[in-house]
Amino acid sequence: MPELSPHVRTAPANQIREITQAAWARPNSIVLSIGEPGFPTPPHILEAAEATLKRDETGYTPNAGIMPLRAAFAEQAGRHSGVEVAPGRAFVTAGAQQGLHLAMSMLLDAGDEILIPNPGYPTFAMTAGLLHAAAVEYPLYPEHDFQPRIADIEALISPRTRVLLLNSPSNPLGAVFSEDLVAELVQLARRRDLWIISDECYEAFTYDVPHVSPLKFDGGGAGSGAAAGGERVIASVTLSKTYGLTGLRIGALITPAGLEKQMSTVMESIVSCVASPSQYAALAALTGPQDYVAEAAAHYRANRDAAASVLDGKGIPYLKAQGAFYLWADVSHATGGDVRTWTQKFLAEQGVAVAPGTAFGSIGEGWIRVALCGDSGELVTGLERLPARTPD
Repeated sequence: MPELSPHVRTAPANQIREITQAAWARPNSIVLSIGEPGFPTPPHILEAAEATLKRDETGYTPNAGIMPLRAAFAEQAGRHSGVEVAPGRAFVTAGAQQGLHLAMSMLLDAGDEILIPNPGYPTFAMTAGLLHAAAVEYPLYPEHDFQPRIADIEALISPRTRVLLLNSPSNPLGAVFSEDLVAELVQLARRRDLWIISDECYEAFTYDVPHVSPLKFDGGGAGSGAAAGGERVIASVTLSKTYGLTGLRIGALITPAGLEKQMSTVMESIVSCVASPSQYAALAALTGPQDYVAEAAAHYRANRDAAASVLDGKGIPYLKAQGAFYLWADVSHATGGDVRTWTQKFLAEQGVAVAPGTAFGSIGEGWIRVALCGDSGELVTGLERLPARTPD
C-alpha cells in the first residue's frame, strides 16, 4: 500500500497505553497505570442520556453544542475562575483531547512552536506533531518541586513561538500552580504576545490548595483583574475525570470572545458536533447533584495518603500530590536508568502496572506515575511490591 504521512509514521508510541494494554492482557494484574475513575455513574446522568435516545433526539446539534450545556460550562468556568464567562465563549468538544486538538488547530501553523511541560502529558507533543508544529519542552525540575520557572520558559521563546501550554493540576505530577505563579505566566504570555492553552482536566480535585485558572488574569493590561471577554487564554475542561464520564467523550473549550465564527467553522471540519446523548448527560452532570465529585475527591485524597504511607515505609521519594489523582514517585534506585523497561519487568514479575516517567518526557527518567483513582486495597497491595530504597 502507499506510505502513510511521515509525521504519522514517526509518531512515538504512547508508553501509558503500552504498559496498560500489557497489563490488561495479563490475568489478575493490578493496573495503576491509567487514570480511569472507578465509581458507578450517578443515575441522573445515565437517565438524561437514556431520555435523549427515547425521545429520538439523535440529529445534529449546533457545532458549538446545545445552548443550555454551553451556559452550564460557562457558569462552571466562571465559578472556578472568579470572573464572568458568557455562554457564547463555551464550545462543547468530544472530551479534552479533541478540545486540545481543536485549540491547537486554531492557533498553530506548520513550523510554529508550542511550549509544553516536561514532564507533561504525552499527547501535548503528539497533537502538535500531527499539525506539523514543533513542541518545545520547558523543564519542570525535581529540585523546584516540578513547578515551571519564568526564566526557563522565556529562554525558550523564539520568533516562531505561538502558544504556551499550561497544565494545573498536573498530569502526571499532581502539582498545582499558585495564584502568583499563574499571574506571572499570564503576564509572560502577554509580554511576549503568546496564546495560552490551559489544560484544566483535574480542576475539581485539589487538596488544601485552590485551583487557579489563567482565565482569572486574562484581560489585557497589567492589572490582575480579567476582562469579561478574555484576551489570550483558551481553557480546556472535561467531565471525564470530574464525573467519571471517560467514555462519553464530553468537554469544552472556554475561549476569548469574538472567536464564534472561526470556532464553529473549525468544529464543523473536525467533529461537526458532539453526540446529543453525551451533551444531555453532561448537562445533567453539571446542573444536578454534586455528591459524586465530593465523594470522589475524598476517595482520591485517602488513596493519596495511603500510597504516601507505603512509599514512606519503603524510603521511596515522591512529590506530594496537591491535585489530580496521581502520585509521582522516584524509583531510580531500581530502574538502572531505563524506567520504561523496568516497568515492563515489574509487571511481568510482580503483576503490577505503573506508568513509566519517560512517557511524560525525559525528566521523567527514573520516576513512575501511580494512578490513585481505583480500589484502595489494590493500590496498597501494588505499591507494597515496589522494591524498597535502602539508605545510602
